[in-house]
Amino acid sequence: MCARTNSKAGQRDQEDLSHFGYAQELFRNMGGFSNFAISFSIISILTGAVTLYGYGLEMGGPLEMGAGWPIATLFTLTVAASMAELCSAYPTSGALYHWASALGGPGWGWFVSWMNIFGICAAQAGINYSCAQFILPFLGLESSRTNLFLMFCLILMGQGLFNHWGVRIVAILNDFSVTVHIAGVLIFVGAIVWLAPLQPVGYLLEPVNSNGRSPYWWAFLLGLLQAQWTYTGFDASAQVAEETRDPRRHAPWGIVLSVAISGVVGFLLIAAMTLAIQDLPALLAMKDEAGNPVPAAIGVLRTALGARFGNALGAMASVAMWFCGLSAITSGSRALYSLARDGGAPGGGLLARVNPSRGTPGPAIWTIVAVSAAAMVWAEAIPVVTSLSTMALYLAYGIPVALGLRARLAGDAWPSAAVWSLGRWGSAVNWVAVVYIGSVCVILTMPPNELAGKTLAGVAAGLLVLWRLVVRGRFAGPAWSRAGHLIQAPREE
Repeated sequence: MCARTNSKAGQRDQEDLSHFGYAQELFRNMGGFSNFAISFSIISILTGAVTLYGYGLEMGGPLEMGAGWPIATLFTLTVAASMAELCSAYPTSGALYHWASALGGPGWGWFVSWMNIFGICAAQAGINYSCAQFILPFLGLESSRTNLFLMFCLILMGQGLFNHWGVRIVAILNDFSVTVHIAGVLIFVGAIVWLAPLQPVGYLLEPVNSNGRSPYWWAFLLGLLQAQWTYTGFDASAQVAEETRDPRRHAPWGIVLSVAISGVVGFLLIAAMTLAIQDLPALLAMKDEAGNPVPAAIGVLRTALGARFGNALGAMASVAMWFCGLSAITSGSRALYSLARDGGAPGGGLLARVNPSRGTPGPAIWTIVAVSAAAMVWAEAIPVVTSLSTMALYLAYGIPVALGLRARLAGDAWPSAAVWSLGRWGSAVNWVAVVYIGSVCVILTMPPNELAGKTLAGVAAGLLVLWRLVVRGRFAGPAWSRAGHLIQAPREE
């Protein structure tokens, strides 16, 4: 009975996809938990919150951790909810690309897709470089630039191989990643609370600015990069919609729950680490035996728990970072594959190929790997590459949300196709999300992240020129929009 039910459900999913003009090429092996797990793994509180912990602490001090994280969580939930509703209406790989194409035309879809791909590659660079920073001390190796880059490349290659092998193994690893993240946070928090002397809870409200920027509120806003970079990649649940069973329901819940659960668990982690700080200036100035700066998160663990235990927990964080990078390649490759199969990417015939035995888009996977390595070579500094990826991804998130809001206000019927719906709160939630995204993108172009802003502006200008001079006359958008399927009603149960 169960097998027959699953077979019928799979048939309905294939029929649903066929209404959008696509055949079921990717293997539909993900359930609801695996769909949630891929976004939760990319958000990776043990990556974002830990990697940029020192940056946030330097900018806004303990108050950045006590108030900045909750503020960012609440506003990001409005973005996630807005995207979840769009995902429920358009449950296809490529996600953002299809939403923008349906609601704004092929030009918007093409631009959003490339901005999304670019942001994922930049994020992937920051994730794996941070992973390399955490692994080298555990192995007893010097954190030189050469060692860091070699370890970065080794990590990236391994993630590419697992993605190439098949989505089923990626789903299993992501399911395990949820355990690693939650268990890791509980171990971190438990060890700190049990073994380390702690500051009073009121310490989380101290507005200390160690960076010297004035006024303080501006430094606090810049420090939100810590939380905002963490809250990227949750579109992955939508990117793998064609590999998820009942995607109109499971993928939207994957988007929203990944942000909500990360918000709660992440706050426990950074609050515990902050309360364990005894000397903030000394922590930010800490260096290793070779004179290289020690990431603030590792510094907290070493001073609170001892060097050996602190390095061991740092190694656990590096495992979580590896899972995060693994999922980022999955998400980015599906975005590239989806655009390529519609003829929107150079070499589209190659990039749209799917291995018939493994059900994975191999050329798209290895292209994402190569571009991620190039992004790290270009940016070099973690705050720059993380700011760059955050702005690019939030721009890719914001455009379809804004287009959806415009269509909603004009009386368009697209919300009726969403099984997961915001209902009468849709317009209000969309407005908050759009304003917040705009604010984040402006703030993150300010010093010390000028290179990120200039690079993103250059990429955006280049895409616009390329569209007008080359692509516009050749690219008609998704297959289903060309066939007139702008809105697909939910399936009959």
